[in-house]
Amino acid sequence: MKKLLFITSLIMLSCTNQKKQDSTTVIANNPSKNKSPNIVLIYVDDQGTLDLGCYGAKDIKTPVLDNLAKNGVRFTQAYAHTVCCPSRASLLTGRAPQRSGVNNWTSCSPKDEDGRVMDLNEITIAEHLKAYGYKTGIVGKWHLGALMDHGPLDQGFDTFFGFRGGFIDYYTHNFLHAKWQRPQFHDLYSNKEEVFRDGEYFPDMQVAEANKFIDKNSEEPFFLYLPFNLPHYPEQPDSTLTEQYKHLKWPRNSYAPMITTMDKKIGEVLNKIETSGLKDNTIIIYMSDNGHSTEDYYNWDVSYGGNGGGGYTGKWRGAKGSFFEGGLRVPAIISYPKKFPQGEVRDQTIVNLDILPTICDILEIPTPKNKLDGKSALPVILSEKAPSAHETLHWMWQHMWAVKKGPWKLIYKGYDTTGKYSNHPEKEFEMPEYYLANLEDENPEEINHADEHPEIVKTLENLHKVWAEDVFKDSGYTDPNTLNSAENANNTKGKGTKKL
Repeated sequence: MKKLLFITSLIMLSCTNQKKQDSTTVIANNPSKNKSPNIVLIYVDDQGTLDLGCYGAKDIKTPVLDNLAKNGVRFTQAYAHTVCCPSRASLLTGRAPQRSGVNNWTSCSPKDEDGRVMDLNEITIAEHLKAYGYKTGIVGKWHLGALMDHGPLDQGFDTFFGFRGGFIDYYTHNFLHAKWQRPQFHDLYSNKEEVFRDGEYFPDMQVAEANKFIDKNSEEPFFLYLPFNLPHYPEQPDSTLTEQYKHLKWPRNSYAPMITTMDKKIGEVLNKIETSGLKDNTIIIYMSDNGHSTEDYYNWDVSYGGNGGGGYTGKWRGAKGSFFEGGLRVPAIISYPKKFPQGEVRDQTIVNLDILPTICDILEIPTPKNKLDGKSALPVILSEKAPSAHETLHWMWQHMWAVKKGPWKLIYKGYDTTGKYSNHPEKEFEMPEYYLANLEDENPEEINHADEHPEIVKTLENLHKVWAEDVFKDSGYTDPNTLNSAENANNTKGKGTKKL
């Protein structure tokens, strides 16, 4: 009888354990929570390609990020996208933004019932990490669709504090650009509740909320996504940081304090991580979403925007809104003191698409079930001799596209946003239909080689066509370059303008 009871108990225990395993998804197979590193993903907005001390800037002070580079790995050939929305979709999903429907501006107001949003079938970094026991939070800019049922909380984040649209005034928290689209509106939320804190400086609020999240979740592995609006316009820096840049020429003297404000605010979060004893077991990933802005706007009798420039790209042409290197090539640093090299530089190509698979590789977990376009950059992080995982790079925004392979880059119907304050000659905004650039030229991307090398144009265009067919296939949207002129005009109505 006792033997029978013992066997019965074993069977019941086995069934209970199996039920637990089935109901807790993959968490049971994950290493101990205490051993899983925290992850802080810092994504800044509209920072120039070389605008950090560790990238050679002599006239802007960035001690925090310079120190992060000393304690991590800095990349000289990191790519993002040309504007905000597709860049963020790529970052969070590891997939070409066209797959998720983000080939045009996403909605900025919850009232935009017909506005474009990122497809909820996309699996974000936050959604994926939640399955492995991570607490997830976003503090800052969303810009992947403002509808209330298509926000951060619907894409894997436990908490959200920030704005749903493209950018806000740092004190009133109103969405700008509004006059040419609709009446100006307020855009500040805690989770799905609109909050009103007029007059408070948003970067200060962002740091406070980020540090609150770290305090609350310090005993568990967490993923904190910090999409800073800095240094995006309107250029409203910390007022204590402006005096030191008054000697610089316009518009550098307006842009520079925005970079130092960004650096300072990032430092306040990194200091919280260090004083909480979390530094050694926290992965810090820093990157910009695109190049610096050369936009300039005047609405409701107020001048705002990027004041026509201010960022620095060195030998590279372009800025935000362009497929030239100055619009795509961004600063990037990854630090993980426990396991990564420190103070090293990598010249291999990485892209923002790589962040999700790289995190998975570090954690030794599978990638999401969705087809990824990014590749793990971990081999490159660990070794300067590891080859880049990318032979060909693709970008597309509205009707424009670009393909890079080796030293050649083909740009189709692109925009040249280099601007008048660059050290490069100012050219027409609308580029020739096909622009073939050689990045190994003495002055890269200054010369159009399309007529000289039609065979290279054809090869790269064919690569784009294969890629475009793949990424638009299940997106719910049509490649705008396959539409007739009337359909295409309707598809991009009010959006395909010179406004970025």
